Amino acid sequence: MSEPILSKSEKKQMQSVDLKTADIDSLKNMENVIVHTELPKEERIQDYIQQIGNPYCYRNGKYIVKTSYANTDVTLEERLLCYFRSK
Repeated sequence: MSEPILSKSEKKQMQSVDLKTADIDSLKNMENVIVHTELPKEERIQDYIQQIGNPYCYRNGKYIVKTSYANTDVTLEERLLCYFRSK
């Protein structure tokens, strides 16, 4: 089993960023991130985290974005396809 990409304390600290007090100038801009889809999943995640800094709170242009992630192999695209097919 591979070592976690983020420690529990790192993950908790990143998740705890408050949108109301976050400094937009200190956040990395998603517009500058390149997802290298040719990399294996674990390497792709590590590369993404190195580029974005905090994957739970970052900026996209002039907006601050806060996200959460599910521990699954199902992609967002697959979830959206299932959702639209069910309507």
